[in-house]
Amino acid sequence: MTVRSILERKGRDVVTVAPEQTLADAARQLSENRIGAVVLVNAEQGVLGILSERDIVRAIAAEGSSALEKPISAFMTSKVQVCNESATVNEVMQVMTQGRFRHLPVAKDGKLVGLVSIGDVVKWRMEEVEREAEEIRTYIATA
Repeated sequence: MTVRSILERKGRDVVTVAPEQTLADAARQLSENRIGAVVLVNAEQGVLGILSERDIVRAIAAEGSSALEKPISAFMTSKVQVCNESATVNEVMQVMTQGRFRHLPVAKDGKLVGLVSIGDVVKWRMEEVEREAEEIRTYIATA
């Protein structure tokens, strides 16, 4: 299965923010949308960075509550790993595991077209294992 298949099932909506918005704005977006990361984009929808719940916790731990009034750009991850829609789930799992992150923006022709999370990948993998087990049970029952 590919990233395209995941996006077709879950949707392509991505909550985006501007780099000049505050950390408090980002936290509000995460809470209101019940998500774990927001993507920072420019006017052309090119990925500039990503900010996760972990980034917010680190910022507050390092700077206290005053961090909430600072721009997101001060805390975002700017060297963002992205994938394309043709990436396989196994490739995405490997990238996420090696990079130790939970969200991977999906780009096409340099523009943001989706976001996959570790939860999306695990859900797909569990469904695949269940399908394989059912196929084995069916094979054994008919053999």
